[in-house]
Amino acid sequence: MLSKPKIKLINSLLKKKQRDELGLFVAEGPKLILDLIPSFNCKILIATEDWLMSHPGIQADEIIGIQAEEFKKISNLKTPQGLIAVFEKPKYEWDIEQLSENLSLALDDVQDPGNLGTILRIADWFGIRDVFCSEHCADSFSPKTVQATMGALARVRVHVVNLPEFIMECKKSIPIYGTFLDGNDVYTETLTKNGIVVMGNEGNGISAEIEQIINHKLLIPSFPLGVACSESLNVGVATALICAEFRRRIY
Repeated sequence: MLSKPKIKLINSLLKKKQRDELGLFVAEGPKLILDLIPSFNCKILIATEDWLMSHPGIQADEIIGIQAEEFKKISNLKTPQGLIAVFEKPKYEWDIEQLSENLSLALDDVQDPGNLGTILRIADWFGIRDVFCSEHCADSFSPKTVQATMGALARVRVHVVNLPEFIMECKKSIPIYGTFLDGNDVYTETLTKNGIVVMGNEGNGISAEIEQIINHKLLIPSFPLGVACSESLNVGVATALICAEFRRRIY
């Protein structure tokens, strides 16, 4: 039986304010939760009795078995998948010396949770372990973002920073790249194995403040050049193309 306080807690975590105050977030679905459990402390695991019987070694601070019908009270999905978990939000540190040896992403006010989740999944695919979000980015621990990451949160460290200050500090020792319509062709430009790649807001791109402190402007060219086409690429698609080109240069 799922108590009213537990239902109230899980529903409250749909709001960023509550997630921040309690230091918790919610995940749904067997594949996602099994990816996250090794990396985060699972405070509450709620599952059907059948699922618990088939996973006797599952670890959580509190495990609650309920009937499938009860999931409708707490699920954020159109089709509940019979497994919900409440995790502690991680707290990560970053070190500029370590960053200077690797490729990282920085997101300048990416607003859509689906785009953010996709970018974190792309970072995971290309072995990028640190993503730095501006203070006005979508919340990486909202249910929609968590769902869109497909478990990438278990391997990608997300940091929320004052982005201009962060880039200014890193610029002293790390190449700073950004995507622009007036940049240099990414396929012919010299790229380094390390650096920070800034991706911009869906509607406005990279802000003028951030643009001033980027020292390597990149362009993803359309094809063929000079022929009318879409005004821009989705930020998730653009991130995938940029990351693929950086990683291609390693081989």
